[in-house]
Parts: sequence; C-alpha cells; structure tokens
Amino acid sequence: MDSAAIDRFEASRGRLASLAYRLLGSAADAEDAVQDTFLRWQAADRERIEVPEAWLTKVVTNLCLDRLRSAQTRHERAAGDWLPEPLLEGDPMLGPADTFEQRESVSLAVLILMERLSPVERAAYVLREAFFYAHAEIAGILDITESASQQHVHRARRRVTAERRGGDEVDPASARRIVEEFLAAATSGRTERLVALLTADATAVSDGAGLARRLLRYKTRERVASYVRAGFKPTPAKRRMAGGSPAIHIALVNGSPAVLAVIEDRVVGAVAFEISDGKVASLHGIAAADRLTRLNEAWQQHEPDAPVINAW
Repeated sequence: MDSAAIDRFEASRGRLASLAYRLLGSAADAEDAVQDTFLRWQAADRERIEVPEAWLTKVVTNLCLDRLRSAQTRHERAAGDWLPEPLLEGDPMLGPADTFEQRESVSLAVLILMERLSPVERAAYVLREAFFYAHAEIAGILDITESASQQHVHRARRRVTAERRGGDEVDPASARRIVEEFLAAATSGRTERLVALLTADATAVSDGAGLARRLLRYKTRERVASYVRAGFKPTPAKRRMAGGSPAIHIALVNGSPAVLAVIEDRVVGAVAFEISDGKVASLHGIAAADRLTRLNEAWQQHEPDAPVINAW
C-alpha cells in the first residue's frame, strides 16, 4: 500500500474509532473494527472508490453491525447484563463533542439505552445524532431506503428520550460541587443525607466490583442510598481486594462527573453520575479490570487534580 493510501486512512481513523465505540460501547472492540476496516482498505481496489471517507464509514459501520448481531455478542449482552467501557475526558475515541446531542450520545447512560435498540436502529441513531449524516447518506451506508432511515432514527430517538434519566447539561464546576456533596454524604454514613441528594426515581447499576456474575441494580432512592453508603464504607476486606487504600478523585468520564478510586496511578473503580435538576439521577459503577484498561492508560498520561480523599 502506498503512503498516500495510508495517509488517507489515518486521516479518518479517529472518526472511525469514535463511530465504532458509540456502536459497540467497547474501546477494544472499536479498535478491532477499525483495524479490520484498514485491512479491507488495504485489499480494496481503491481506484474504483470515489469517496474514500464514505466507503470507510460504510465498512466500519457494517463490521460493527456484524459484531452486534453475532450470537456471542447477543449472549454477552443478554438481559442488559453489560456495561460500556468508560473513557476518560479527552480520550479521542469520545469523538465529536460540539453539541449536546454529540456529548449525550457517548454518555454511559445513553450507550446502555442503545442496547435496547436493534443494531440498525442503533447505527442510524448514532450516524444521525452524533455525526449529522443526512438520511440519504445513512440509507447508503446501511443499504436501506431514506424513508426507513427516518423511521429508524425516529423510533430510536423516541425510545432513548422516553427512558433517559438525568443527563442535564451541567457545567464542570457545578457537577464537581454536586459530586463532592454526594461523596461527603456517602462517607458520613448517614443514609438520609444521601436520599436528599437523589432524585425521586434514582437508579444505580454496578458490576459488583467486577466480581458479580450479574449486574446489581437498585431502583428506589432508598435502596440506592443504602448501596452507596455500603459501597463507600471502607473495610479491611475491601482494601485487600483493591490492593491498598485508594485515593479518591473526581474526574469526567464519558462527559459525566465521576468518582475514581486510584492506587499508585491505577484506577481500580469508577462511579459515573447522571445529574438532573441539581440531584443525582443515576449511578453506574464499574470495577472489572478489563473494562478499565483504556481509562487506566489515559489516566497514567493525565495530570489529575488533587484527590478529594487522600486514602480511603
């Protein structure tokens, strides 16, 4: 392959990776899809490709759709027992973030909601909401009619909007204040303080520190508060499992405020918050090591703020 063809692909790599991540919710799977796209590009008769960017977008989208439709993927994500791979603010895989729709499309909450869409609905929604493709372009990418593209996007948008919790636009300073107040309540051991900081329909989802076989779900603010109080209470057993006494940092993950537990530059757990009307609407707790690989790589190249708790 000549250098011009490689340069053409590399110019699109970031956009392709961001698209694949939104479709798959996994940075590792997104990287695999982009690499497979490169192999297809390498083997293609490139002189017959009129618009390389469109060709590459079509290939990576359809590779992602194949993965979403695979029996293994359906099994892994059955009954919603799956959480997306969190990404630290500034990660290029988060992609375009100029509009609210682009930022929202990569939040953990929306990535989870998109699991309930069909693969084609998910692709049409992402292409439209995050990358602003026209319906005629989406139709060409997905091999459907323009009318079908409009219907898929409409259905997807309606389902995501109807089931969305929180997700208000919150400036970083306000988000940090809310999380600091929540963290202070969580470590105080007083459940009533936590309940007051949660919306009436607050929920929480956790992978059980990476040990649970099924996701743990909490659906009332009283249960969420009890879960948070217990989760943030330090014990010798938790410290042994984590490998020490982590420092607690506040950061942005997938555009949302998050609490990170860090031991010697290694993130051992993340809790992302969705905010609504100044309160916490939902929490997503992830501690499985294989879901934190890319976040850890970014964290170790990151200059973090001082921890809010030096040793938990």
